[in-house]
Amino acid sequence: MQAILTIAIIIVCVLLILVVLVQNSKGGGISSNFSAANQIMGARRGTDFIEKATWTLAILLLVFSLLSTPKTGGVTESKDEVEGSITKAKASGAVMPTAQPAQQQAPATQPAAPTTTP
Repeated sequence: MQAILTIAIIIVCVLLILVVLVQNSKGGGISSNFSAANQIMGARRGTDFIEKATWTLAILLLVFSLLSTPKTGGVTESKDEVEGSITKAKASGAVMPTAQPAQQQAPATQPAAPTTTP
């Protein structure tokens, strides 16, 4: 399902880019580029079609984006909160080691110097 929505979002994005590029900010757009369009659809109808296509594609993009968000049940915690709670749990359960008396180490004996016998 997620893959289908991702593909649909990409297709809608490409179509939206193309529709926006066809538009002219001064209202000429498709009607000024194609003289035959004026005879078939009329200048105003071409602009209406492009405007409706833009709004439709924008709404589809919004809907597909909302549908593609992951759905989880219940309240979710952020990663930082989860890690923080684990750290707090470890810290609260940790017991500080008690100070142990240093063990008395016997002084190291130096090896006896070799004795020479006369």
